[in-house]
Amino acid sequence: MRATRILRSLPAAADSPRRGLRGAAALVAGLALAGGALAWEPSKPVEFVVPAGTGGGADQMARLIQGIVVKHKLMKESIVVVNKSGGAGAEGFLDVKGSKGDPHKIVITLSNLFTTPMATGVPFNWKDMTPVSMMALDQFVLWVNAETPYKTASEYVAAVKAAGPSKMKMGGTGSKQEDQILTVGIEKASGTKFIYVPYKGGGEVAVQLVGKHVDSTVNNPIEAVAQWRAGSLRPLCVFDATRMPYKEKVTTTMSWNDIPTCAESGLKSEYVMLRGIFMPPGVAPDQVAFYVELLNKVRATPDWKDFMAQGAFNQTAMTGADFAKWLTAAESMHRTLMSEAGFLAK
Repeated sequence: MRATRILRSLPAAADSPRRGLRGAAALVAGLALAGGALAWEPSKPVEFVVPAGTGGGADQMARLIQGIVVKHKLMKESIVVVNKSGGAGAEGFLDVKGSKGDPHKIVITLSNLFTTPMATGVPFNWKDMTPVSMMALDQFVLWVNAETPYKTASEYVAAVKAAGPSKMKMGGTGSKQEDQILTVGIEKASGTKFIYVPYKGGGEVAVQLVGKHVDSTVNNPIEAVAQWRAGSLRPLCVFDATRMPYKEKVTTTMSWNDIPTCAESGLKSEYVMLRGIFMPPGVAPDQVAFYVELLNKVRATPDWKDFMAQGAFNQTAMTGADFAKWLTAAESMHRTLMSEAGFLAK
């Protein structure tokens, strides 16, 4: 599938996390004062904008970062998480865009950084903000309710085909965003057709599948792991070229690594999602450097490493020019996918 080839062309795992961290360290060192202190630090509470609903992957990551900063006393001022999910995240992005020069505001981004303006025509582009750090890349898993008979993706796709077009429901976060793009990719790769049902966040998506209001979901690992561990949901495959590397058991019988790739089940569709941190436009280099170092410290904690394993994240991290290069390629890839799916704003 053309979209799959484009997805794999992104410079995700090719640029190692260490390279990004070395660049960040050099930037911070260059901006440090003689006494070793940074040239700038927050003088009041920092607003941490989440352009998505509560309970989803972005919300969970933002609140984890908030908690790590408090627990390990990584900064003097507090971080306040604020959800601004209106307009598929446009509310949050436009708020940050309009806060030019404000170093006391940061935002966690998903790939709706690209999809929302393309789908809605809202006057926003990732270049309207200041990139700080790629924290990780998030996987997508095809989930079904554990009470269904489907044990593999091929079995489920066969059932969808047998049911006929637009009979089975696929749940996901938002409309014309990552989850629906991936659903269209599944349809093209398998010759099936779903009724796509949008929800406000991944937490709600998982709950709806547990309640059997949809037949399947494409959801991030961290957004459904609690229901999987409880025996309510079953993962069928992961939408990546390789299996997730985490081999510690999540349930009594399975680890993340035991989940096959979708390609192994004959479903050739791949997608990974950004988890990144940005600031408003017009901020100073030493202000960016403060957050680069802060987030490096967050990534170094056991709490973060445990979270990465629990959520089966791809731990690629980038800053500076490497991050900007990745964002440019990702924007181009999403434009192609959105065009192929017919999701671009007219």
